[in-house]
Order: sequence, then structure tokens, then C-alpha cells
Amino acid sequence: MNENQSVPVPHPSRLNPERKDYSLILKAHQDACLAGNDTYRDPVTGYSVFTTFYHLKEGSCCNSGCRHCPFVKN
Repeated sequence: MNENQSVPVPHPSRLNPERKDYSLILKAHQDACLAGNDTYRDPVTGYSVFTTFYHLKEGSCCNSGCRHCPFVKN
């Protein structure tokens, strides 16, 4: 991914936009995607989180409730 590509925002059912750490999470996700990383560390919990682009490489939803799953339907 390069700086001109947009990073998708997680579906609200996976990450509530009203969380006070929402912008920190989006920034960590964007930085990981720009660096070409499959994961990033959640800025609050320290857990490893898969990026949207990792899921796209995998090609389908694993039904694990991943935060950045691009296959979630509205």
C-alpha cells in the first residue's frame, strides 16, 4: 500500500466510532497498512490485530469477528 491509497474504516459493528481510543486505533491501523504490515499492536491493549489488507490477501471471512474484516456486510 502507498500513501495515495485510502485505508478502510472498520465497520461500526466491529469498532464503535464513539470509543475514546478510536482515532488512536485508526492511526495504528493506517501506519501498519502503509508499512505493509499484516498486523499492528492495539494502542490500548497491546494485542496484535490483523489489518484490512491482511484479510484481503486471505480472501474470505473466517467468522472470528476481526476488527478490520473487509467482508462484513451492512
